[in-house]
Amino acid sequence: MTSTASQQELVQFLEDRFACAQACTECARTCALRASLVDPDAAEDQELVRRKGILCAEVCDTACRVLSEQGGMDEGAEAALRVQLEWTRSVCLECAQVFDRHPGAEDAAKACRACARACTDFMSTLD
Repeated sequence: MTSTASQQELVQFLEDRFACAQACTECARTCALRASLVDPDAAEDQELVRRKGILCAEVCDTACRVLSEQGGMDEGAEAALRVQLEWTRSVCLECAQVFDRHPGAEDAAKACRACARACTDFMSTLD
C-alpha cells in the first residue's frame, strides 16, 4: 500500500505531465497555424518564421506523444523523456525569439514560452 505522501506525489507528477502535454499540444497547434500563414516563397525572414514554426510544431507534437505513451518510468525511460523535454524546451524558446521579431506572431511566441515553462516544470518532477 502506498502512503498518502507518495499518492500525492504521483498525482502531482501526473498533473504536471498532463499540463506539459497540453502546453505542447497548444504550442504545436499555434506554431503550425503561424507557419501556414507564411507564403512558402516569402522573403528570407518570413521563411525563417515558417521553418521555425514547422520545427517547433513537430517537436512539440513528438513530446506530446512521448508524454502520452510513456508507461513506467524506469531509469532509461526517464532519461529519454528528459532529453525530449529539454529539446522541446530549447526549440520553443528559440522559436519564440524568432516570432518576437514578427508582428502578428505574439500569440505563437507566448504559446512557445508557456510550453518551455511547462517542460521545465515537469522536468523538475523527474529529479
